[in-house]
Amino acid sequence: MPKVKPIPDGMHSVTPHLICAGAADAIEFYKKAFNAVEVVRLPGPQCRLMHAMIRIGDSAVMLVDEMPEWGALGPNSLKGSPVTIHLYVENVDAFVKRAVDAGAKITMPVADMFWGDRYGKLEDPFGHHWSVATHIRDVSPDEMMQEMKKMGG
Repeated sequence: MPKVKPIPDGMHSVTPHLICAGAADAIEFYKKAFNAVEVVRLPGPQCRLMHAMIRIGDSAVMLVDEMPEWGALGPNSLKGSPVTIHLYVENVDAFVKRAVDAGAKITMPVADMFWGDRYGKLEDPFGHHWSVATHIRDVSPDEMMQEMKKMGG
């Protein structure tokens, strides 16, 4: 009998698990906005998704519908989210444009940052926050500290 891997192939140590009011709609948004690929969808009673998984790039993201009776509430029900999920992408400008065209809202415009990334932030229609970046140059820790000092940090 083969040994079962404690972390399945294709998974990483940390996997976001998003609660969405309308998880099926969220999957369709992520497909359109982030080029996500649907991996699995497990519908449950009352047309709610009990579990779903998509892939964005090489990473898995799990989703479930809101289920207040189990304490599962999404950001819109909670009036916001303290969590931001970070994505590295090949072309941040094209990625953000596609996401906005699909219904995301820019919360920080894309710009070149002192740490070496071209970086911006989005909020999706389900209340989840995303930071998106393309690494454009390598910066030493000393260079970063100098730039932070110039900013008053």
